[in-house]
Amino acid sequence: MFVLATFALLISIILVLLRLYFSQTLFDRVLALNAFGTMAVILIGVVGFLSGRPDFLDIALLYALINFVGTVAVLKYFKYGTIGDSDKQTSKLSG
Repeated sequence: MFVLATFALLISIILVLLRLYFSQTLFDRVLALNAFGTMAVILIGVVGFLSGRPDFLDIALLYALINFVGTVAVLKYFKYGTIGDSDKQTSKLSG
């Protein structure tokens, strides 16, 4: 059952990578990249279960956190042009 789930995840990852490659807009690419990261987290968990190594779950959780933060950072960068606070943004708030 879990081996079948692994193959289904691999096929889904290939389809998401094709969507990433052939998509037209930035947001479609970010969505495909986020879906790829989510499927990779699930794949790491399933492979950890199949190999009998529960420490893979810690790796999967860390990768999920990095995937979330990375997606938010990319979207913020393309919306505001910067990730951190800049002098232009702080001067708009004070003046």
